[in-house]
Amino acid sequence: MFTGIIEEVGVVARRSGADLDILAETVLDGLALGDSVAVDGACLTVAALTGKGFVVQVSPESYARTTLGTLKPGHAVNLERAMRADGRFGGHFVLGHVDGVGRVESVRDQGEFSLWRFRAPDEVAPYLIPKGSVTIDGISLTVVEPDRDRFSVAVIPATVKNTKLSAKRAGDPVNMEADVLGKHIHHYLNREERGVSMDLLRRNGFA
Repeated sequence: MFTGIIEEVGVVARRSGADLDILAETVLDGLALGDSVAVDGACLTVAALTGKGFVVQVSPESYARTTLGTLKPGHAVNLERAMRADGRFGGHFVLGHVDGVGRVESVRDQGEFSLWRFRAPDEVAPYLIPKGSVTIDGISLTVVEPDRDRFSVAVIPATVKNTKLSAKRAGDPVNMEADVLGKHIHHYLNREERGVSMDLLRRNGFA
């Protein structure tokens, strides 16, 4: 499990078949074989340590479901080690199971912040709610203005500077993961045999 707080921007050194060789520094601290690392939001397992980085192996499904298949040597990637049980929890629950690929629609300066607008894939759109969480390329962000399959997020300068968002432009693809809590609630409410509805939740003080 992850928090969506990017620790470092790594660089792809090599990609050969399932192997993805990544140059990094910060995330190497305490990293061991078999550990999980989120690479642009996708949970991958460390298969080797190289001294200057690490190697993860990417399944065909992960290549097909994410932007990892477009990576080439020199490309930047957002990195986060799996959350420690005794560590701080700064973002939201991120599983590293990318739901689909969305796109940047626009970026607009708004005072000290920047307003980013995205188009979400069908796998993410149903779970977008105001002030809800969404993960974009591994970054925990808060939804501002959801509108069907479009939504905006306000991003602080530090997040842009310390992640690969700084290199993103309109039209660029991004990995997206919907909030896992929202997915479970949506699934539960849509199980007709449970007899649970939003009206029932409101009447009992849960919504």
